[in-house]
Amino acid sequence: MDKARETQVHSTAVVARGAILEEGVTVDAYAIIGPEVRIGRGTRIGAHAVVEGRTTLGCGNRIFHHASVGTEPQDQKYHGEESSLVIGDGNIVREFATIHTGTEQGGMVTRLGNRNLLMNFSHVAHDCRIGDGNVLANGAQVAGHAIIENYAVIGALSGIHQFVRIGESAFIGAGSMVSLDIPPYCNATGDRATLHGLNRVGLERRGFSAEVIGEIRRAYRILFQSRLPLEEALAQALAEAGPCPEVQSFLAFIRRSERGVCRPRRGRTGEE
Repeated sequence: MDKARETQVHSTAVVARGAILEEGVTVDAYAIIGPEVRIGRGTRIGAHAVVEGRTTLGCGNRIFHHASVGTEPQDQKYHGEESSLVIGDGNIVREFATIHTGTEQGGMVTRLGNRNLLMNFSHVAHDCRIGDGNVLANGAQVAGHAIIENYAVIGALSGIHQFVRIGESAFIGAGSMVSLDIPPYCNATGDRATLHGLNRVGLERRGFSAEVIGEIRRAYRILFQSRLPLEEALAQALAEAGPCPEVQSFLAFIRRSERGVCRPRRGRTGEE
């Protein structure tokens, strides 16, 4: 048999009866795998890592040593419900990062998509929904029920309040405390976080054209620099918006906000 396709479990690891390890899975020394865990092809579980609960890992993930994946939520309303954690493909979970299962109040499931990077000591709490391609830097903390869309960067030592939404390609500066929704494509920082214009660097790295970035900037200026009430600003931005799907997504995110949207600090333009 091709060695790359074999499942390899170190002699000191503990894999409970009932756990499912697909081909090419590697479990390193002293790791613990619970009985209701399913691990997809080519995933590697590092030394002393714990993967437990009703946890499903997709293919090609890396769980580094001492990470804790699928443990019970830190929620006093949780009383042992059969909640779960579902993780997609190609994610990297670094040392001492923690990800918890869901609760009854949040739909019973925590979800991570594909190709996310969770750095050392980062935390994803119960019932969060994390999309694709996000980065949680060292010590970033995401509270329960939060939503992070795709390609966002959460800076080191930042805190995301429960139920907050972080839009696509947003950038949260290091040490920020985020208590309101952050619109897509925006840069936010501070305690409490305020907007500082668009995440232009992130958009350029993703290959957004200058024309698309200009369309998003035009909508941003109407919303946050016109000094119109938000409903009027939204109506004007919608009236002036073309068919650009990124602008439509930007405006739709703001319309759907329930917690309220983060804005520039009073007296500042929000673009730096």
